[in-house]
Amino acid sequence: MATGNTRLIFPGLAGLYEGLQPYGYPVMRFAVGVVFMYHGYAKLFHGFAGYVALHILTPMGFPIPYVLAYYLGILEFFGGAALALGLFTRPIALLFAIEMVFVVKWHFHNGYFFSSAHGGYEFPLLMLFLYIGILFAGSGRCSIDRAIGKEF
Repeated sequence: MATGNTRLIFPGLAGLYEGLQPYGYPVMRFAVGVVFMYHGYAKLFHGFAGYVALHILTPMGFPIPYVLAYYLGILEFFGGAALALGLFTRPIALLFAIEMVFVVKWHFHNGYFFSSAHGGYEFPLLMLFLYIGILFAGSGRCSIDRAIGKEF
């Protein structure tokens, strides 16, 4: 038995794969949204915004670093929730992709592997490409955008 042009090693799983396939993308979209909610929560409610402003945004030369740090907290917390639910998917994915460009730049000097001292750029680069993919693909199935019949 084959699914598309691919012959399965275990043909008996074809029905399972075909049944689950439509939910793969929504699960990915949900995961990359939820991952950043904690980062935003830490910035907004655990004082991490000050650290980000002082130790990351200021050395990178950003103006008004404290305002920007709280903006990032709002984007990550509420934008992450919206992305997970598939609401305003493309604009949120674009904003996250832009953020990830700067995060990759910040971690670049630490090397590739995220497990290296101070974290390399491996994880931010992965997230950057996932957000670009979501920007291209849109909200997809199981999303509020699709439920209301409007996609941005």
